[in-house]
Amino acid sequence: MTHPRRVLVIGGGASGNAVTILLRRAGVAVDLIEAKPDWNATTGSGITLQGNALRVLRELGVWDQVSASGFAFGELGVTTPDGTVLFVAEDIRTGGDDLPATIGMQRPRLQQILIDAVRASGAGVRLGTTAEILAQDAEGVSVRFNDGGEARYGLVIGADGLNSATRAAIGITAEPEPTGMAIWRTPAPRPAGVTRTDLAYGGPAYIAGYCPTSENTIYAYVVEACRDRACVDPAAYADEMRRLARSYGGFWHEITDHITDPAQVNYTWFNRLLVEGSWHRGRVVLIGDAAHCCPPTLAQGAAMSLEDASVLAELLTDGREWDDALFQAFYERRIARVRPVVEASVQLGQWQLDGVRDADVPGLIGRTLTPLKELP
Repeated sequence: MTHPRRVLVIGGGASGNAVTILLRRAGVAVDLIEAKPDWNATTGSGITLQGNALRVLRELGVWDQVSASGFAFGELGVTTPDGTVLFVAEDIRTGGDDLPATIGMQRPRLQQILIDAVRASGAGVRLGTTAEILAQDAEGVSVRFNDGGEARYGLVIGADGLNSATRAAIGITAEPEPTGMAIWRTPAPRPAGVTRTDLAYGGPAYIAGYCPTSENTIYAYVVEACRDRACVDPAAYADEMRRLARSYGGFWHEITDHITDPAQVNYTWFNRLLVEGSWHRGRVVLIGDAAHCCPPTLAQGAAMSLEDASVLAELLTDGREWDDALFQAFYERRIARVRPVVEASVQLGQWQLDGVRDADVPGLIGRTLTPLKELP
């Protein structure tokens, strides 16, 4: 190969951390930069990881820590707003029979596990750092960092999230679009009887749900029509979420008592993004939310991002040239898997927005998740 085997990863979320760990394992020199000085180590309440996400986490060598830190389960309950259980469905084991169907985790704990693995890999890490792409040619990319320093890399991987500056810098004009829904999220203590995700449809919101994230914690969420965020005072976040949540029965009575700290409550719109045609321009390639994003209605966002990292690392380390053909092969391999997930995630929400009562929700979920049992 003629290219220098040195990579810059922009963004220290799940996909950026994962691709850094895998490339370092293969002997590739990697620098990872993250704009947030705290590396997002304290951000977020909880995350749902289905089996195909767990499969990549096992590949990263962090499965033992994830298993010990999270809460594994294999069922999904659907309830009425008053808490009456209508039915319980078995989760599809998208990671294979040797992994749990689902693990709930505290999001900061997962991030810390990945941070530790990146540090242990020997990658160069710079926090509070951004990069400007100055120029690129067939051999590499020149960048300037926000401290004024400059460097050259054989490849730049843009893993800088939904509002990716890297995506815009390389001339990809796709931008995230709101789907019309928004979600309130908060961590809370785990009621003793909560051992799976339960979803209540209807009531004052579209969905009220919770997921166990450890032996002692859950994260709870309420999905409603999106509001003008400028009209939602962050100081009132806990009051607003509690107002919606108190109308739900069952375990919600206990959960609602703990929705008191507005700093612990997050309010986010649902967005849709799918970059078409290719995810690269020259020697700069996008992965994760920078290339695709979907509502959490299928709980596949993290899994798709982690799979991106796994597939790209595989292609970059199998001996071929780092050229347009490789990056286009990456796109074509991923788009066939990501597109159905994005489209189904959006459709599940749209049925609720439209008030469709006879939608084949179980059928759509099964058709979308079952193929994910296959390796990406």
